Amino acid sequence: MARRRTLRPDEAELWANVARSLRPMHAAQPLPKPEPEAPSVFHRPEVTPAPPEPKLNRFRVGERLKAPEQHDILPPLPERLAQAPVLMDAKNHARMIRGKLSPEARIDLHGMTVAEAHPELIRFVLNSWSRGLRLVLVITGKGKQGPDHGPIPIRYGVLKHQVPHWLRLPPLGPCVLQVTEAHLKHGGAGAYYVYLRRHG
Repeated sequence: MARRRTLRPDEAELWANVARSLRPMHAAQPLPKPEPEAPSVFHRPEVTPAPPEPKLNRFRVGERLKAPEQHDILPPLPERLAQAPVLMDAKNHARMIRGKLSPEARIDLHGMTVAEAHPELIRFVLNSWSRGLRLVLVITGKGKQGPDHGPIPIRYGVLKHQVPHWLRLPPLGPCVLQVTEAHLKHGGAGAYYVYLRRHG
């Protein structure tokens, strides 16, 4: 590697003269100044609101904690069916829920899968309606509760929850007038009375 040497005084003077005579090839362009924004009629200066003060529950030593209110968003299925408006004859409805009306036909879906039970229910209800039957019984079973290993509760009794839903949807919805939980002597919580509309 070549060793760098210092300029002698006469060389330094010569270099200074050359450097003074140099002119840049491209003159530096001055940067344009940003134009001030004209105040807009619709533009308002943004004002950041002060953050709200945190609402802290004052708690004193020895004070009991008030338990929060329990909110059940979806009432149990029997309660929802009981609160449904009565669309059929009130006298017949009262006799039906007391178990005084005998079903004219029945189907037992207990033990079937959802894929098996849905077409069977459609076939049974449509056939019963076309024959002019009014009250039929659909047995679903109460459902078998399995082990619950997680924090989210698992719904058991899939058919018990699906059948009322299926009875409201086409093709069964237009044929069905009322759905209620069956009386104990006809299966109780494991069966439904399905009161059909008049055919034709």
